[in-house]
Amino acid sequence: MRLFSGIAASPGIAVGRLQVVDRQSPTVEAYLVEHDNIDTEIERLRTGIEQTRAELEAIRARLAENAGSDHLIFIETHLLIMSDDRLFSESAAIIENSRINAEGALRRTLHKYREFFSGIEDAYLRERISDVEAVVERILRTMTGQVQTPISAEQGQTIVVAHDLMPADILQMDKTRIIGMVTEAGGRTTHAAILARAFRLPALAGIDDIADLDYDHAPAILDGISGTLILNPDQATFRRYLKLKQRYEYDEQALLRSAALPSVTLDGHRLELRGNVEVPEEGAFVLSHGGEGVGLYRTEMLFMNRLEMPEEDEQYRIYSAMQQAVAPHPLTIRTLDAGGDKLLAGIPLGGEQNPAMGMRAIRLTLAMPGEFKKQLRAILRVSAAGATRIMFPMIAGLDELRHALVLLDEAKNELAAAGIPFDRDIKAGIMVEIPSAVTIADLLAKEVDFFSVGTNDLIQYTLAVDRANEQLAPMYQPLHPAVLRSLRRVVEAAHRAGIPACICGEMAGDPFFLPILLGLGFDELSMNASAIPRVKQMVRSCSRERAAEIATACFSFATAAQIEEFLKQQIAIHFQTGRE
Repeated sequence: MRLFSGIAASPGIAVGRLQVVDRQSPTVEAYLVEHDNIDTEIERLRTGIEQTRAELEAIRARLAENAGSDHLIFIETHLLIMSDDRLFSESAAIIENSRINAEGALRRTLHKYREFFSGIEDAYLRERISDVEAVVERILRTMTGQVQTPISAEQGQTIVVAHDLMPADILQMDKTRIIGMVTEAGGRTTHAAILARAFRLPALAGIDDIADLDYDHAPAILDGISGTLILNPDQATFRRYLKLKQRYEYDEQALLRSAALPSVTLDGHRLELRGNVEVPEEGAFVLSHGGEGVGLYRTEMLFMNRLEMPEEDEQYRIYSAMQQAVAPHPLTIRTLDAGGDKLLAGIPLGGEQNPAMGMRAIRLTLAMPGEFKKQLRAILRVSAAGATRIMFPMIAGLDELRHALVLLDEAKNELAAAGIPFDRDIKAGIMVEIPSAVTIADLLAKEVDFFSVGTNDLIQYTLAVDRANEQLAPMYQPLHPAVLRSLRRVVEAAHRAGIPACICGEMAGDPFFLPILLGLGFDELSMNASAIPRVKQMVRSCSRERAAEIATACFSFATAAQIEEFLKQQIAIHFQTGRE
């Protein structure tokens, strides 16, 4: 028996046999070409991209015919990358300047993109490199004649093992026979992981060299909860996991059965629970798990790997699909929250020594008012069809906020002049994620319709701790007294101004923090859809009065460790479970 640890990319337990599939990167070599052959190599590159695009379009058409349009945005994202001339032009320039073959030039272009993305602090954005890698790998396979056929399960109860899996692989799988996935590459926020969760397939990622080991057809247990893969389990482990699997599936079904129940405490207080999403396909997942709309719609995917901003109509189509997916519940759309140096190659910002505090988010969009208004107009147009909110990220002060609101008014006037309908009373709020915004929360609250705390960045900036630095992990403390005092200040400022206070960071999705967030008075929590049922169960097992007492008591302690120990004791004593 052997145990491997990886990233729990999609929850669940699968018991079956491994099937190792060939999804290794195609083997290519870079070699010099004669000057007379440069044009030939460039034409080979062009042909390879065009053939790959045609293959992917055929897959999209076949899936649309056989399974409908659900989840096709992932394939459309790859088609969009291939349609961007930058992939061809940069690789062609390498062929011409370095006099190497087309495959070698594509590899160098991919390496350049990897360097760009590796410098992105946000894990969600950093893992978007997987889309570029998937596209380049597919092109290289086409050019080298290494045909990649759809994955076909050799038997039932199959756990697929591969170097990496593309969205097209998962969409074409027979999910009645394939019950789990394990990959060497990837993480929790890749599109493959998002699809695995949408299809409720347990999945692990980040297990180095697992596809190279001689374990094809070996009996295996995939634990997508703890992030563990067990090969050749002994009888005791096998029996234990069968019981764990049965218990997990029973608990999940019970949670999903109660998903439609209201998120109301024992003493009748209602707490709104919403979902954090990236693509329209996640909307149904939010609703099926008991979410009441979307509290954070990340729009960054639309802006990745492009020479210029997407046009207004393209943005409108995507945002409209998301609005329809969660209707009649509200949709909160966050404007672009990323750095232009990493996303938009057509915007020459130059290198930044500290991108996390550089030209990003609202600072970037305010510097491009014409492009920013394209996004604002697209969001406003969506609001005509249903409840929609606009959220500005990384607001540090009133000047930025007022500038953004002026541009929003201009966008409204332009639509009105063109006779295009929109919600004239659309709500506009801000992300509170910078200490300066906390300090002047009372001033900001007077000029917006809601607050939404981004706890991930707020903790990082408040404690001066890089959350991506493993050496500093013990210092990243959500229960640090400075963090809790910041949260209290935000809630109090919001309520004095008569606006709701929300949270859309990772704290919202952890039931352990629920007593404090509820007790402080937050009105809405937004989280990954899979977390909603357990948080709702926690909400329905407690009283708002008791949570307020617990939250107040937390401020009598001086360290995060003391608060954590106290919170554990209070949850064990006061919180019931299983209320229907």
